[in-house]
Amino acid sequence: MLMKNILTTLLAMMMPILTFGQTSHISYGDTLATSIYTGQTIIISVLGDSYVRNHKRPYEETWHYKVATINGLDYRNHGRNGGCVAFDRSKEGFGPSLLVRYQEMDPNSDIVVIIAGHNDAVKIGEDKDKLSQFKDSALLLIDKIRTHCPNARIGWVSPWWVDHAGFGPVCKVIKEVCKKKKVAFLNNYSKKSIIKVRDADFRKNYFQSPTDNAHLNAKGHDLFLEVGNKFVKKLMK
Repeated sequence: MLMKNILTTLLAMMMPILTFGQTSHISYGDTLATSIYTGQTIIISVLGDSYVRNHKRPYEETWHYKVATINGLDYRNHGRNGGCVAFDRSKEGFGPSLLVRYQEMDPNSDIVVIIAGHNDAVKIGEDKDKLSQFKDSALLLIDKIRTHCPNARIGWVSPWWVDHAGFGPVCKVIKEVCKKKKVAFLNNYSKKSIIKVRDADFRKNYFQSPTDNAHLNAKGHDLFLEVGNKFVKKLMK
């Protein structure tokens, strides 16, 4: 009986190891999260445009930076104003496409979040050839990221529900690409989105200016924080 009790106690002590031994255990607070299995810091790299860089405001105000802080992740910001997935904008001063810029990311990234497509949508408008180029580029981008960051779990956050030509088709393509490539997808191009980009009063309160349809202010990022946190936490499982 004594031996049986000892074995039962030992098994109970081992359960956390059996349960979490090969997955990332996330601690909350100011310390960096570590994986019990690898013992390494969990790196989250966020790649994209001014949604990532946060336009004229510090990126420390963004929901993705705050998500990383809440979960104790090692945050890397790879955002650039005006950036595109498919189109090189170096001559305009906005740099190369994400098909080149993905190389900025740490190859040891555990999580990669892509937040892009707004500027592509503006350029594409109703041009079907450019839309096709965007789709090919999005597919290729996923492949390139998987080669560059072989252990990373990837998620893509779509642009807002902007009422201009190009946004609907671009967001539809992103959704299709994510499904095909088995990438997590957060769809913000919806009237159900918590970000009411088509509402003038909402923009006045939650965007960086009343005419802005892309860049949240600090209040806007805080409003979106719960949605973004749930999305990232799924990538951490």
